[in-house]
Amino acid sequence: MKKIVIPVLLLIIGMGGYFIWRHIEAVKYQEERGFLTLYGNVEIRRVNLGFRVSGRITEILFKEGDKISQGEVIARLDREPFEDSLAVAEAQVQTAEANYEKLTTGNRPQEIEQAKATVNAREAALKALEAEFARAEKLITNKTISQQEFDTTLASRDEAIAQKRLAEETLKLMREGFRQEDIAAGKSQLAEARANLKRLQTSLADTELLCPNDGILLTRVEEPGAVVNPGQTVVTLSLQDEVWIYVYIPEKMYGVVVTGMKAEIFTDSNPGHPYLGQVGYISPEAEFTPKTVQTTELRTDLVYRVRIIADTPDNKLCQGMPVTVKLRLQ
Repeated sequence: MKKIVIPVLLLIIGMGGYFIWRHIEAVKYQEERGFLTLYGNVEIRRVNLGFRVSGRITEILFKEGDKISQGEVIARLDREPFEDSLAVAEAQVQTAEANYEKLTTGNRPQEIEQAKATVNAREAALKALEAEFARAEKLITNKTISQQEFDTTLASRDEAIAQKRLAEETLKLMREGFRQEDIAAGKSQLAEARANLKRLQTSLADTELLCPNDGILLTRVEEPGAVVNPGQTVVTLSLQDEVWIYVYIPEKMYGVVVTGMKAEIFTDSNPGHPYLGQVGYISPEAEFTPKTVQTTELRTDLVYRVRIIADTPDNKLCQGMPVTVKLRLQ
């Protein structure tokens, strides 16, 4: 009789233990005093910061672990090469401005008067040569002068006529000013010089690496003296403006958990003082439970990722920290 009773008792105990285990597994996501208990890890946004220009690092003003406020200078590059280029660009702008002003203003009154005086001089010379040519015509008829002397006088008269016309055209151009094509070209050259100056001013400003948001310096990837390229990571910053926790819910709880639902976030280091938060996002796509999630559910279960946003995070919520989240069911 005892041989029969013992196996039966063992069977009953085993079945009881099995049902208890099944119950524990089944109530993992069930309500507990109006709360839904979930497990996840803290996620903090990181950003790799670098300069937009290349150069040699002269200083890094913070150490790893330092708190940095938005707008503070984190690191600097050597400014001298950029200042030299900027000085050249400023001189080029001044030259282009002077040239454009000359083109739009036209010739100076003194230059016009000088051209006018040249015309008068050419007219006087032409009158003298025309009178001399008239005398030569009479003398050649009487054979008083040779044909060569007559031809010389004629050539001098014709040259004087050409010089007078040239002086008159020069005066006309001086009064009209420069061509519209030249003015347009001068305007374009000035715009190009100013754009280049602005570009170099931006490059000079980019020699300072500014903090984009409040955060904590995690890593100094480079040190003073290093020559870096544009976009190369110099420091890594942990942003403190928003901290969230990713948890996962089964399909049966998909309609129960909604955006805006209040949450309490518990850490192992300080379980008696939970952080307050809320559901910020619920993924519409199902996925397999990640291996990093501390859960007693089977890893092959399909779940939905939920992002819990901490309302008032501090530096005690660290990247990757495992936490327990309790959602207040409505």
